[in-house]
Amino acid sequence: MSSRDPRVDAYIGAAAPFARPILEHLRECVHAACPAAQETIKWSSPHFTYGGRLLCNMAAFKQHVAFGFWLGDRVADSAKAADAMGQFGRIERLADLPSKRALAALVKKAMALGDAGATRAAARGTRPRPPADVPDDLAAALAKNHKARETFERFSNSDRREYIEWITEAKREATRAQRLATTLEWLAQGKPRNWKYGAR
Repeated sequence: MSSRDPRVDAYIGAAAPFARPILEHLRECVHAACPAAQETIKWSSPHFTYGGRLLCNMAAFKQHVAFGFWLGDRVADSAKAADAMGQFGRIERLADLPSKRALAALVKKAMALGDAGATRAAARGTRPRPPADVPDDLAAALAKNHKARETFERFSNSDRREYIEWITEAKREATRAQRLATTLEWLAQGKPRNWKYGAR
């Protein structure tokens, strides 16, 4: 399997001119430090996986680029991240990034954490919440929709909880029914509840 995903080529090609060299640089740094990295698109932006686990991601916006590690502060200090996603703040030019050597060291640190079985919940310094109870109407709907059920079962507890809480917090029956229908539609497409937040 190729480590390069043509969708990432398309993403970079569609980015603003200032962002393209930054995205290409980040892409090459990740692959140089982690030759086993695989590319994919998740939440509408490029992600890199290693050993089947999310490693890091990048995203282009109108005036900046963001880059971050899935295990967050366990890999890199997020002091710059107050005004942007990831751990490096608003990246507007290559000079805003650490050196290639420093980036490579961070990628290797993220790889080592992944090899050791570190999880994102542990990275945040919080205990994982117990699985949320699936309401009867959602359970019944999932039983009838194979694609949506497969996605839901594959999702983490936190991803499932986001959908469950969105449905159960509806104050009106009509709102709940609409949210349930939307949940099934998005799950059938493999989308997490907040997938729109990853869009550029």
